Amino acid sequence: MSAMRVLMFGWEFPPYNQGGLGTACEGLVKGLTTQGTDVTLVLPRHQECVIPGCRIISPQFKKIMVSSLLHGYATSEAYDAMWADKGKPSLYGRNLFAEVHRYAAAAQDVVAEEDFDVIHAHDWLTYKAGLAAKKMSGKPLVVHVHATEFDRTGDGAVNQYVYEIEREGMQGADKVITVSEFTKRKVMEQYGVPAAKIEVVHNAVAFNSHDFRDAIALQKQAPLVLFLGRLTLQKGPDYFIQAAKKVLEYAPHVSFAIAGSGDMQGRLMNQVAAWDLSDKISFTGFLRGAAVDRMYQMADLYVMPSVSEPFGITPLEAMRNDVPVLISHQSGVSEVVNHALKINFWDVNDMAAKILAVLEHDVLHSELKRNGKKEVYTFNWNEPARKCMGVYWNVMAGYV
Repeated sequence: MSAMRVLMFGWEFPPYNQGGLGTACEGLVKGLTTQGTDVTLVLPRHQECVIPGCRIISPQFKKIMVSSLLHGYATSEAYDAMWADKGKPSLYGRNLFAEVHRYAAAAQDVVAEEDFDVIHAHDWLTYKAGLAAKKMSGKPLVVHVHATEFDRTGDGAVNQYVYEIEREGMQGADKVITVSEFTKRKVMEQYGVPAAKIEVVHNAVAFNSHDFRDAIALQKQAPLVLFLGRLTLQKGPDYFIQAAKKVLEYAPHVSFAIAGSGDMQGRLMNQVAAWDLSDKISFTGFLRGAAVDRMYQMADLYVMPSVSEPFGITPLEAMRNDVPVLISHQSGVSEVVNHALKINFWDVNDMAAKILAVLEHDVLHSELKRNGKKEVYTFNWNEPARKCMGVYWNVMAGYV
């Protein structure tokens, strides 16, 4: 039997990723290729990063770089401003939604050149490309929901245009993959997708940490509590600094680090300065590669206080690096991780109390660390890949 051929549409991929979706896409592609699936990955890339029409082939999988200006985490307004600052000609479409349509048009050229059995599209920016590929090829489409507009906005003030694209993609797909039961419920309630059409495939983590522990041990002076993620409403960094303030009132020797960037960064820095805590709560900016592992390994506790987190790979990354984790119940990862402390994102008193408990009780800290490290090794990308392959075979059977 010949290998299954998957045409996959993504919008970020390491090392050019801004968030967890690129990490998840990389892990899934590697898991699929390890199990013998032939993946052709189509990626939009900024014009200055790629020659139009450039085609890169690797022994494991193919990456076709489509010339596009898609930027996954920008709002439409921020996207316009970003490219206006760069002086990009209107030919390339400064409007984010124009880029979505442009990417979909490019998908048709890819479909004309490629042989494949099934189409897999990641998140709303690629759904129109996936739908276009399905219409042109007659092949089944699977859409992968890593986050919804309701997650990104947090307060329910959704962008109607984004919502309509998401709904169109989910309704037009043959199968919908969600990264958690948490997200499956949201897709059913907000987008009208029946339960039978949705398959839950939890994310995993890669085991490729760098080890900086010896060097860090020589520099370590005080306990460190870490937040690592995009500084946006969805991720709850404002709740993190509120809890940090409460902890510091009781334990002023503790330090806090906020690693990441996003639209809330200025507001958070101003609040920390207004509280006169700039010497206790530091901002590292966006980190990638080995710097991420080093940051985890410096921490005594990792906190993910997300307001609405479809999954959340960062706690698994922390556990991989021997760090205890405290996560919100409002996350998909909380469904599958047992050796972690859990809180409601809005309960900053509980968050502060549990931070102090981990820092002050050595037995609790060591047990979370030991059992978390043991548990995280059950989360490898071969299992999500196996489940996705099952989804592929299922939808292909319906097209025979």
